[in-house]
Amino acid sequence: MTTVALAATDGMLHFELALAHEVFAAAPAGVTGPWYDLTVCGPAAVHIGRFRLEPDAGLERLRNAGTVIVPGWADVDEDPPADLVDAVREAHEAGARVVSLCTGAFVLAAAGLLDGLRATTHWAHTDELAARHPLVEVDPDVLYVDNGRVLTSAGKAAALDLCLHLVRLDLGSSVANAVARRLVVPPHRAGGQAQFLTAPVPERDDHPLAALFPWIIERLDRPLTVEDLARRAGMSSRHLGRHFRAVTGTTPLQWLLTQRIRHAQELLEKTDDSVDTIAAATGMGTATTLRRHFNRTVGVPPDTYRRTFRSRTR
Repeated sequence: MTTVALAATDGMLHFELALAHEVFAAAPAGVTGPWYDLTVCGPAAVHIGRFRLEPDAGLERLRNAGTVIVPGWADVDEDPPADLVDAVREAHEAGARVVSLCTGAFVLAAAGLLDGLRATTHWAHTDELAARHPLVEVDPDVLYVDNGRVLTSAGKAAALDLCLHLVRLDLGSSVANAVARRLVVPPHRAGGQAQFLTAPVPERDDHPLAALFPWIIERLDRPLTVEDLARRAGMSSRHLGRHFRAVTGTTPLQWLLTQRIRHAQELLEKTDDSVDTIAAATGMGTATTLRRHFNRTVGVPPDTYRRTFRSRTR
C-alpha cells in the first residue's frame, strides 16, 4: 500500500492535491524506516485551479499502485473525465486501495466503486452525490469512511484526517503523530463534519476547554470521570457535555477513551511493556479491559497490533 499514485487532471482542487502530496511525498524529520513512494499521475500538463502541474507519469500508472488517491473535483455538476474514471476503476480491479478526498468521491462513484457502500463527501455536496448515485449510502455527518479498499473523506481539512488515518494504518500511530506534528494539526479528530456546519472548533486560548484538554492528556493513567473533568473546567457536567459536543463532536468519555487508545498504540509501538503495564499507564485498569476496547476500536488485539508495527519500525 505504500506505493502511492496521486491522480491529477484538469478541474481538480489544488488544496486537496497539495495536501496529499505534503503527507505522502517525504517522511517527517526523525522518522526512519519505510516511507511512501509517491507518483503524480495525469495526462500531460494539467491545470489545477490557478496552477500548472507536470505529472510524473500518465494515468495508466494508477493500475500499478498499491494506493490511488483522487483529490477533490472542482465542478461536481460536470462529469469527471472518462479516462480518469476508467483508470481509477482499472486500478481498483488490479487490487489497489482507492481513496477519494472531498468531492473526489464523485469520481469513485462514477467508476462504480461506491455502489452498495457507505461513503461521504463535502457536506455541501452530499445531497447531490446521493441523488446522482442512489446505490451509494451517503453519510453526511462523518469526517471519513473506511471500507477497506475504498475510502472517502469529507471536505477540505477532513481530507487531512483521512491521509493521517492511512499513515496510521500503514506505518503506525507514532509515525502518524510525527506527520501531524510537522503539519501542526491534531493526529486524530473525533466526531463528524456536522459539527462544523454551525459551530466551528474554537481557536481561542480563552475558550472554556482550552486548558482542560492538555490537563486530561497528562492524566490518562488515572480513572477520570465526567465529574472530575467538569470540576476541573469549573462548570456543571451538563454544561461540560455541551461544550465537548460543540468542540469535538462527541462526549467527554468517548473522547477520553479515544485518547487512551491512541496512547496505548504508541506504547505498543515504542516499548516492550506488557499489556497489563500499558493498561495501567492508559487508565484502562486491566489487560482485559484494554483488549476489549482496543479490539473494538482498532480492529485487532493489542498483541497483534504490536507484532505488526514493531516489526515495521525495526
